[in-house]
Amino acid sequence: MISLRVNEIFHSLQGETTRTGIPTVFIRLTGCNLRCGYCDTSYAYDEGNVMPMDEITARVAAYKCRTVEITGGEPMAQQGTPELAQRLLSLGYHIMIETNGTYDLSILPPETVKIVDIKCPGSGEAGKFHYANLEGLAREDEIKFVICSKQDFDWALGEVESHNLAAICTVNIAPVAGLVQPAQAAEWILQSGKNLRLNLQLHKIIWGDKRGV
Repeated sequence: MISLRVNEIFHSLQGETTRTGIPTVFIRLTGCNLRCGYCDTSYAYDEGNVMPMDEITARVAAYKCRTVEITGGEPMAQQGTPELAQRLLSLGYHIMIETNGTYDLSILPPETVKIVDIKCPGSGEAGKFHYANLEGLAREDEIKFVICSKQDFDWALGEVESHNLAAICTVNIAPVAGLVQPAQAAEWILQSGKNLRLNLQLHKIIWGDKRGV
């Protein structure tokens, strides 16, 4: 039986993307291949316990919520993640995965909604994105750029334009708390004339930096 290393499983409101505010069960898997300077889930790099698939699905079922997000860390760093997504889909759940896009996403079940983070230079991890993943994105999927500065925003805008990303799916601009004020990011979006979405972290607005929410 497939097992995965799980950092935490919890029930909260979706904090980002167009699904903001929707009750969701989060499965946070252990491990990540990147080390972004602003990472707020570094505890998921190494902390976690190995769980068989049946235990994971039983924990999810206990919340009686039909929307599930697989996140991390980087969930695609574990080979069993596509099978976990397929198992949950077969049980009737709506499945999302939040990923840094450095792994091949074509191995995921096609019904999986993909939230794909393209790393800007300010992260310290730019240039590692697997651009073939763009070919597999659908309208219900989403792209996210986390920005640390105006330079990051301009870089993200260049990516949007060169790959016509806004025509593929929703593109979220997420300012790093303490580095870019939401009002400033909003102004840059308006000035760009592009169909971009300001992405604020609802869970932090409500609960601060509390873990497991």
